[in-house]
Amino acid sequence: GYPLGTYQEANLVYPHVSEKLSRKEVLGQAQTFVLEIGTEELPPHDVVEATEQLEKSLVQILGKRRLSHGKVHTYGTPRRLAVVVENLCLKQMEEEVELRGPPVAKAFDQEGKPTKAAEGFCRKNNVPVDSLYKKIDGKTEYIYARVKESARYADEVLSEDLPTIISGISFPKSMRWNSNIVFSRPVRWIMALHGDLVVPFSFAGISSGSQSCGLRNSSLANFKVETAESYLHTVEKAGIVIDVQERRAKILDDSSTLARGVDGDFIAPDSLLQEVVNLVEAPVPILGRYDDSFLELPKDVLTTVCSDLDGDAYKLHYILLVLLMQSPNEKVMQKHQRYFPVTSKSTGDLLPYFITVANGSISEEVVRKGNEAVLRARYEDAKFFYKMDTQKNLSEFRGQLKSILFHEKLGTMLDKMARVENVVAELTLVLGINEGVIPVIKDAAALAMSDLSTSIVTEFTSLAGIMARHYALRDGLPEEIAEALFEITLPRFSGDVFPKTDAGIVLAVADRLDSLVGLFGAGCQPSSSNDPFGLRRISYGLVQILVENKKNFDLTKALTLVAQVQPIRIDNDVINEVVQFVTRRLEQLLVDEGINYEIVRSVLMERANCQYLASQTAAEMEAFSRTEDFPKIVEAYSRPVRIIRGKQIESAWEVDASVFEKDEEKALWSAYLEAVDKIHPGVDVKTFVEASLLLIQPLEDFFNNVFVMAEDEKIRNNRLALLQKVASLTKGIADLSVLPGF
Repeated sequence: GYPLGTYQEANLVYPHVSEKLSRKEVLGQAQTFVLEIGTEELPPHDVVEATEQLEKSLVQILGKRRLSHGKVHTYGTPRRLAVVVENLCLKQMEEEVELRGPPVAKAFDQEGKPTKAAEGFCRKNNVPVDSLYKKIDGKTEYIYARVKESARYADEVLSEDLPTIISGISFPKSMRWNSNIVFSRPVRWIMALHGDLVVPFSFAGISSGSQSCGLRNSSLANFKVETAESYLHTVEKAGIVIDVQERRAKILDDSSTLARGVDGDFIAPDSLLQEVVNLVEAPVPILGRYDDSFLELPKDVLTTVCSDLDGDAYKLHYILLVLLMQSPNEKVMQKHQRYFPVTSKSTGDLLPYFITVANGSISEEVVRKGNEAVLRARYEDAKFFYKMDTQKNLSEFRGQLKSILFHEKLGTMLDKMARVENVVAELTLVLGINEGVIPVIKDAAALAMSDLSTSIVTEFTSLAGIMARHYALRDGLPEEIAEALFEITLPRFSGDVFPKTDAGIVLAVADRLDSLVGLFGAGCQPSSSNDPFGLRRISYGLVQILVENKKNFDLTKALTLVAQVQPIRIDNDVINEVVQFVTRRLEQLLVDEGINYEIVRSVLMERANCQYLASQTAAEMEAFSRTEDFPKIVEAYSRPVRIIRGKQIESAWEVDASVFEKDEEKALWSAYLEAVDKIHPGVDVKTFVEASLLLIQPLEDFFNNVFVMAEDEKIRNNRLALLQKVASLTKGIADLSVLPGF
């Protein structure tokens, strides 16, 4: 039958609005502007990305086009991306600009009369000849004129720019349709209003208008928005909750009410909630129930199986917008059906209930029964596979890893985990972890990834690591081993937790290093558009683990260690390539944390091999860059670096204080000795700055009063050696030469 219900609608066609409203010659106050891009259902992440890009692009265009405005608000749902601009002016602000004409030599003849070139310039820009003036630009003198740019109406300007703004929105994955336009999903309608005036333009074969579309499962297939000011109210009347925070609040409030009705709380991980919020336009939480017998399954299995969806259910979701999400063969309540589990208020144990979120006006009973049937089937599968697995010990699954191919050149998963087991002891020492935990690490390594052979992980792959921990504890293994078996998989996705135990850290690092070295050696480097083995994610996770756990280790040494156990030859070029690849991920991690790119690059030039230290240094330098001392220190170091750059300075040269001729030399040498005593390769930015400030005035005095390139070779070399000493103080901390102002 139809477990999710059926719905029939006479007309599901989007209105291809073609009405053209003439621009009114209106004067008066600024008015609201609204742009709504109607699409087929967008992936949740695309909704977030597109609204951010839409706001940024529009604000830039409004500024560039001299269109004054008030606050800008963006809204996004699966079927519409919208931006509302308050108090957008009716016309551009007038602006006087300076226009450069031809060179003076070509603009006037020998008698000083304007040539055809000058007359043409004046005619083109509608200015009299006597308004021209001369200015030198570079080595040439040109004629110039000041011209007032005409003020155009806002709707005229936006008509030209809005198609470019929309086409400029980029997505991780896009598609083409009959208009041959690239967008995340096909565009089906466009509404653009400035006050009550349609801003006319076309994109993807769709003409803008004042019409919008309602919910699919609503009698209001489409509706007209009379004015931009009434847009939000009109959309609300159509039953659409367009504001993401309002949708989030409604889901949380209504779900909490449903859970309280069975004396429970519902589990809403932020990542899942964020996804759910952007899968619906009119959220309707619904409480469902499943059989108590399924509570015999581990809690992790129940909650995991409760939140993702299989493909068949997604097809029904596309029609009915019952909140489900396609992702075959992943986890079960949170991962397979996109449901929220419900726990007991008093004990925290799972209750036999779940909450799903439907979209719009639906039959709650039909949707509830349909979702209960879907979840029941998934739980039956999970129960069957779990019973099969528990007939064996976890160690018995280890040998079955030989049936899982890792890579044709690198062997099976059993081969891979044997390599990991062989390097964990030495890697523990490289990571600076106490060798006393090596026995625990080796015991954990002997079982790591064994759960990949279990039936339940084969069916629900996102339970990997979770089931290893569960089965290890079930077999009576120590908790530190069980936790390490789980932590080897961390982090699994953006926002995930990180390994915290020593054993878990070593296993997670070893597994990632083995993948990087082996796959790079096998020629599987990712391209700009393709990364089939997820090596960017693997290396990003690696640097996250190191930074989060405050670990610094010699990456080249660790990679060389892992390379020795690979079944294929790994040369130094491959190791260097992996080092650069991982360093770029560390760079990306620091930039993602909001640190200026130039500062990150500056720090990584010297501290890339100390991952945690690099992250701390970059954060400290980012804060320091906002102080008035920052440009002073950058400038101070830039002067000696520029002078010694390109000079043949012998490494054996030492500063001889007896050769100094001037007090400024002696003062700089004294300041250097005081600074170098405080600066060392692992120094923090605060100490480095305090020491460097001692050099600023002595350097200023030195360069104002001392001629470095003296005729006397001994004096010249001594001064160059002194400047080289000063310039080398930044070594091992940051390369300031890549910073602006150096």
